Order: sequence, then C-alpha cells, then structure tokens
Amino acid sequence: MLDIAAAPRGVSTPIGLTATLRRLQRVLGGAIAILTGRKIDEVDRLLAPLRLTAAGVHGGELRFAPEGRIEVAGDPVPAALVDGLERLARSIPGVVVEHKGIAVALHYRAVPAMEPVLEKELQGLLDTHTTRLVLSHGRRVFELAPASSTKGTALAHLMQLPSFQSRRPIMIGDDLPDEAALETATRLGGLAFKVRGEHFENGAIQFRDPAHVRRWLHHLAETLD
Repeated sequence: MLDIAAAPRGVSTPIGLTATLRRLQRVLGGAIAILTGRKIDEVDRLLAPLRLTAAGVHGGELRFAPEGRIEVAGDPVPAALVDGLERLARSIPGVVVEHKGIAVALHYRAVPAMEPVLEKELQGLLDTHTTRLVLSHGRRVFELAPASSTKGTALAHLMQLPSFQSRRPIMIGDDLPDEAALETATRLGGLAFKVRGEHFENGAIQFRDPAHVRRWLHHLAETLD
C-alpha cells in the first residue's frame, strides 16, 4: 500500500489511506489485517490513530485484535550477530541496518551492485552465530528472520479468528516474502493478488503499483458500504 522510499523510515502514509482502512475495518466487521515485514509498532505509527489486526516481522509478531497485545515468537537476534552486521554496514557506505528485535534487515537500495558481496557476508555471519534465523531476500534488502514464521503461517493463524472465519482471504503482496501468504490464501480458497514492482514484473499481475492498490481498496470500501 505504501510507495518505496530510499530508507525504511522514509516512507509516508498517503492522504486518505488510513480513512479507507478504517472504513474497511468497519464494513468487514474487523476482518482486515496488515501482514508486513515491519514491526507492528511501526505499522501503528504509520496508520495512527488506527489500529488493525496485524502480523509483523514476516509472522514473527502477531496481534489478534486491534487493541490486543503483540505476541512475539522468538528471541532477540544474538548480540554478536548484530555487532557483525553493524561492522559490515559501516564498511559499505549506503548500507542501512534496520533492527526488528527478533529479526534484522540490511537495506542496500543505495548500492545495489553490492548485493552478491552482502549476501555472501551475511550467510557467513548467519552460519557462525545461529541456526534459528534464515536469510531471505526482498526489494534491495536482505533479512535475517526466524525460520519458524512466515507470512503464510501468519495468515493461517489469522483466518482462525472469529471475525475471519467462514470468509475467503484476499492477500495482496508485492515481494518475495509475500509469496508464502499468497500461496496460503489460494490454498484456503481465497484470492492472491500481485502488485507489479521489483519482484513481480511478469505474468498475472493484478495491480500496477501501490497507488492502484489504494484506489481499489477505496472503491471496495465504498462498494461494501
């Protein structure tokens, strides 16, 4: 739903998006959720004052009700691994470290040519320090995240909630970590909608860009209302 920015903290919430999501929350009886690689606290900041059911850090965080507590599946990233990532980032100007508690990401949008070097170094650090995290790829970002959680497992958990039961999930995604949830939505009899971008460039794509997604959500809210 949000447009790409040069750095994670650089994204902004388009005018009208929060109002659209609040309207959908009302007309769907609460059956709307955010699945994201960001921490849920960050989602709350971007959508304030609105709060939604959410899965953060690719399923490592779950909030089963808008005003509920955030459940975290896993322990913080080992300090020695974090130190190694910080040293790696300092050695390559333009690389940004994003700390997520149980996960950590390295953004290299400013230096895309460094992708193979970063991938090799990150895998080496991972092999040295832990086996409970896996290296995943995103849009100009590498992430070390819990191996036991994905957006697919998160969607399956959310579909068991009272407000979601007996419904067909509609999952919208634009990145590699979204694929698990897109597959889960299809398996549960729902719809998997892809957004064109750096990951989905060819094949069956339902949305041209995040702005197209926002317009569709607005139209959906108006129609259901």
